[in-house]
Amino acid sequence: MDTNRWRNILLLMVYAGMGHFNRVGISVAGDELFIPEKGISEVQMGWVYTTFLIVYTIGMLPGGWLIDRFGSSRVLGWFGLGMGTFVVLTGALGWISTTATTLLIGLLVIRGLAGVCNAPLHPGAAHVVSVVITPPRQATANGMITAGALVGIACCFPVFGWLIDVLGWQLAFVAGGATLVSCGLLWRVFAEPTLPQLAASDTVGPMGGNEDGRSLSRLLESGNIWLITLSYAAYGYFQYLFFYWMGYYFKDVLQVPDVNARWASFWIMLSMGGGMVLGGRCTDLLCGWLGTAWGRRLMVIGGMGLGAVFGLIGVNVESFASVSIFLALSMAAAGMCEGVFWTTATDIGGRSGGFAGAFMNTGGNIGGLISPVLTPIMAAAIGWPGAIATACVISGVGGLTWLLITPPAAIVEIPAEVA
Repeated sequence: MDTNRWRNILLLMVYAGMGHFNRVGISVAGDELFIPEKGISEVQMGWVYTTFLIVYTIGMLPGGWLIDRFGSSRVLGWFGLGMGTFVVLTGALGWISTTATTLLIGLLVIRGLAGVCNAPLHPGAAHVVSVVITPPRQATANGMITAGALVGIACCFPVFGWLIDVLGWQLAFVAGGATLVSCGLLWRVFAEPTLPQLAASDTVGPMGGNEDGRSLSRLLESGNIWLITLSYAAYGYFQYLFFYWMGYYFKDVLQVPDVNARWASFWIMLSMGGGMVLGGRCTDLLCGWLGTAWGRRLMVIGGMGLGAVFGLIGVNVESFASVSIFLALSMAAAGMCEGVFWTTATDIGGRSGGFAGAFMNTGGNIGGLISPVLTPIMAAAIGWPGAIATACVISGVGGLTWLLITPPAAIVEIPAEVA
């Protein structure tokens, strides 16, 4: 059984990786083709990115409800099939659009629909972890899954760029989407039958007792869920700036050749993925030594704080190598917090763990959807270093919010009659 559990975590790593590969591929095509060659402006391309995020954010809470209603394993299968189909349609759009206007409208519609399908991915994965992995290893497992997502993002820059060079951008999207559909089918065949077909409301979370924070009304009355959502919004603003504009920053602001920019982006994103794995394991160890509350607090405050410091250094050094190194350190430090967020959100949610994860991620995506549009506007006013420095300050403040967050396991004792 333990082997099956960790095998499913590895499958989720691959699944999340392909999901994010296809999610971020649009920014590679935007930087290299749509903006310089297809007549779409930077701000218009920012709206393509943000449309995905707006619809993704709107769909997040319904996605969390679906997880609690139908079970995370089933909903995760729907994610791959739906998202992959719309990525394929993104490529097909290139064969029927004849002007920049029709291309832009098509991208806005298709990427918006893709955002709906993508909504249950991370809340669903976090719920799978809460059901099948024991508490002392949950941050490790969540860190592994989010690291898989970052590996997908990292590979997107060189691999999707190479696919564009070899196949053309239309077939590159078709190939990426078809691969995600295949992952969805593999999940349904190999993982879904081995997982409990239970909704979150059928599981027993860490808070104990039928009346202790399990209902949605009690969840929304919890200060913890609002604080962690605020912190994750700051984290999302910082993170999404790099997801969508890093390639452009290297190529158009720093005047780095396309190939070098792709590989710099690859290593920076891979560093964040490594930070997620390391942070998840270190969180579980710190919680064992210091207790749940301070173990998680120190990880997030340290990770988001160091991410901000290294980011500020990165935009104030001159050489391409130095910028790349410090931005990699920044993203690695920030990545160390990811497992803590998802583990704590499902802890707070208890029986409504799917909805709690979705609620937190809604905040993260509100921060994230602002970033792609606001960043180029701020860059025009104060320069790209100033826009990135602002995101670093937001990250640091978001980390300090954890001084007010107390994970449920640290404050709620399970009554003897329940235990």
